[in-house]
Amino acid sequence: MADEAKAKGNAAFSAGRFEEAARHFSDAIGLAPGNHVLYSNRSAALASLHRYSEALADAEKTVELKPNWAKGYSRLGAAHLGLGDAASAVAAYEKGLAIEPSNEGLKAGLEDAKKAAAAPPRRGPTGPDAIGQMFQGPELWSKIAADPNTRAYLDQPDFMQMLREVQRNPSNLNMYISDPRMMQVLSLMLNIKIQRPEASEPSQSTPPPQQQQQQQTSPPGTKAREVEPEPEPEPEPMDLTDEEKERKEKKAAAQKEKEAGNAAYKKKDFETAIQHYSKALELDDEDISYLTNRAAVYIEMGKYDECIKDCDKAVERGRELRADFKMISRALTRKGTALVKLAKSSKDFDIAIETFQKALTEHRNPDTLKKLNEAEKAKKDLEQQEYYDPKLADEEREKGNEFFKQQKYPEAIKHYTEALRRNPKDPRVYSNRAACYTKLGAMPEGLKDAEKCLELDPTFTKGYTRKGAIQFFMKEYDKAMETYQAGLKLDANNQELLDGVRRCVEQINKANRGEISQDELQERQNKAMQDPEIQNILTDPIMRQVLIDLQENPRASQDHLKNPGVMQKIQKLVSAGIVQMR
Repeated sequence: MADEAKAKGNAAFSAGRFEEAARHFSDAIGLAPGNHVLYSNRSAALASLHRYSEALADAEKTVELKPNWAKGYSRLGAAHLGLGDAASAVAAYEKGLAIEPSNEGLKAGLEDAKKAAAAPPRRGPTGPDAIGQMFQGPELWSKIAADPNTRAYLDQPDFMQMLREVQRNPSNLNMYISDPRMMQVLSLMLNIKIQRPEASEPSQSTPPPQQQQQQQTSPPGTKAREVEPEPEPEPEPMDLTDEEKERKEKKAAAQKEKEAGNAAYKKKDFETAIQHYSKALELDDEDISYLTNRAAVYIEMGKYDECIKDCDKAVERGRELRADFKMISRALTRKGTALVKLAKSSKDFDIAIETFQKALTEHRNPDTLKKLNEAEKAKKDLEQQEYYDPKLADEEREKGNEFFKQQKYPEAIKHYTEALRRNPKDPRVYSNRAACYTKLGAMPEGLKDAEKCLELDPTFTKGYTRKGAIQFFMKEYDKAMETYQAGLKLDANNQELLDGVRRCVEQINKANRGEISQDELQERQNKAMQDPEIQNILTDPIMRQVLIDLQENPRASQDHLKNPGVMQKIQKLVSAGIVQMR
């Protein structure tokens, strides 16, 4: 019984009879109160009737009964959005997408909710604009698609163009109200039957009495003979005022100019494109795409100031016309692009960055985000170039050296840091600052500077002594040994590097002889276990077998040690204190 009522509700909903659908779904709920799908369907029907409070209650019941069903959150989001609670709608759609990330309905709903949340509060429209505003809601397309009488209109380009015109400017509805298709859609959106000239004539959806009788008397299982319906008379178009006719003609002419401008732009005939876009603006000042298109041409021509003027006009006019957020974002993005082109100093990028950020608040477009990131990077690079001064950097380095000799290490670090701001490519300054950090016990910072020093100049032997000393103080004797040995490849007689190797060998041998405390050994092993190279060695099945043989069968392990690769890994473990060789 519940399934039968549900089927009737679905049929009524598909036909656009939402009130009837809601009644059938209520009957079904009375028979199966635990069925979450029934509450979801009734929520959709009530939302279509703009009874959003009731729709919200049903949506909440849906997710209560079935929390892991994504469609329930779609109903919840639509109800919240209908009540004007965009923030709750966003939260609902995001919960649904967390369950089913690929759900296109939830994605579209989330986009509408975010637009509504970002939109500034607006005064409610009155008069004709109030009716025109009905074409702005997210339910417009779903209603047209659901109604069999209007579904085909979505495939008609001229009708879609009319709808877009009304969406851009609700007052345009007066221009197209004479079109029977627009009247049909308006009747659907108002949920009332608007009387039209052909209403009294038989239509294809209502068969004549003879056909009804034939259908009723046809035996079960046989197909009734189809009767050709009488053709509907074409409704007489309503007369437009002279002013409306002229306005419609101008809009059509403006569109042709825009198309001609687009064609010229593609051919890189920019002067001709400018002429066409300018003519379109003269004919129709209610479409800001003419301004943004002309702005794009000005960018190609290098006329950045003209581009900025057009973009400012587009934003201002777009606000007045309540234009699509994407169009406002496009205008701001093109303005930001022009400002970047005009930037001569790092501070010039500030207004460009701010403009891109404003564009992203209107519409989060990947291209705009990319331009913002590029502008921020360009600003940072230019700041470094503007501050670059090797002479002043050397002066700051010398001041740092003086403070180092006086053992005033914080003051020395301050001057070394300023020297690096003036010349970030001097490896000596990184080496000196690393020495200061070592004296202050800030080993991670010192190690970072020592590594940067060697990155800038891999032949700078002082960098190896700095890095090796820090690693030694951090009790990473195996790593310190490797650093000193790398330095000796460049200068085999460097006494500091030789002394460093000797100290590392002493510490490693002490550990092998058991001459260090258990706590110190444990500390070294803990540090070593954080080394990815050590981890890889210990998790290697071959090396694990080698280690087992070393413990249980020393004679057999000698064959393993003849392998240079295995021997190197064993030495690594010994140096790290993981393995002791006696």
